[in-house]
Amino acid sequence: MQREISSSENTSTSDVKSQPLFQRPFWVSCFALTAAVVWGWAYPLIKMGFEEFAITPDMTGNKILFAGVRFTFSGLIILAFAKAKRRSFAMRRKTDWWFMLVFALLNTTFHYSTFYIGLSFSAGARAAILNSLSVFLLVIMACIFFKSDRFTMGKVLGCVLGFAGILALNMGGAESGHFTLLGDGMIIVNALCSAVASLLTRSLIKRVDVFVGTGYSLGLGGLLLLVPSLLAGATMPQITWWGLVILLLLIGISALSFVLYNKLISCNPVGKVAIFNSLIPVVGAVTSCLCLGETFYWKYVIAGALATAGIYIINKQK
Repeated sequence: MQREISSSENTSTSDVKSQPLFQRPFWVSCFALTAAVVWGWAYPLIKMGFEEFAITPDMTGNKILFAGVRFTFSGLIILAFAKAKRRSFAMRRKTDWWFMLVFALLNTTFHYSTFYIGLSFSAGARAAILNSLSVFLLVIMACIFFKSDRFTMGKVLGCVLGFAGILALNMGGAESGHFTLLGDGMIIVNALCSAVASLLTRSLIKRVDVFVGTGYSLGLGGLLLLVPSLLAGATMPQITWWGLVILLLLIGISALSFVLYNKLISCNPVGKVAIFNSLIPVVGAVTSCLCLGETFYWKYVIAGALATAGIYIINKQK
């Protein structure tokens, strides 16, 4: 009996070691948590960047320019890394470039143009929690489009709790924040773009190497933000050393998080990876209150707790 147990344990250990790094449970958790925590810091950093570059809420073109610079350079860094690692840059078919264009538009251009506009009209903590809507939208869409993801009572209950958390943001008086079209509305559109782009990542790896595809999507999507804003006459009203440091940090956040997230999505069940994004609103809300001096409201705790509980229930496995 002892020999059988030892043999079973050795086989189990061998199976885990034989798995690719990005499919081993421990490393999946580590990489997904890293991406989520790093992404959460983007909320206060973007608002701090707006302040350092003197970009006010009414400067739409300048906000798009700021985003364009960030993602263009993030894409170039990823592509340079892929080149150094001798990754294949070839597309499977010529028509795949049309898919890449659509992916870049959803994953970067539309996604972050709405995000930057929405964040400038909303508190960082509020936007962070509201953006958790993308997690629940992705869970629902994955069940619709992927046979491997099925609806369960746990997923239904988790989504109900998650949406309840979003609604909880609008509790209280006007002084504690209320729904706005340019603020909350844009963040919701951003969440939808994020969810759809995550679904398309599975199709991306059938057309090109995932690292190269991520670099293309950020670089191309960034250029589609950068060029039109420059042609429209957008500029950085002022440039400071601290502002440049913030911009470099945001470029690094995009490069690291998107590479980890897209790689994990490409070789693991969508829901298993996306669920770790529950940390993003928590980190975003806490860091926004700490770094920006935003007023902390107890409804943030209620909304965050409901969203986190929903995500935990969805991710809970027997």
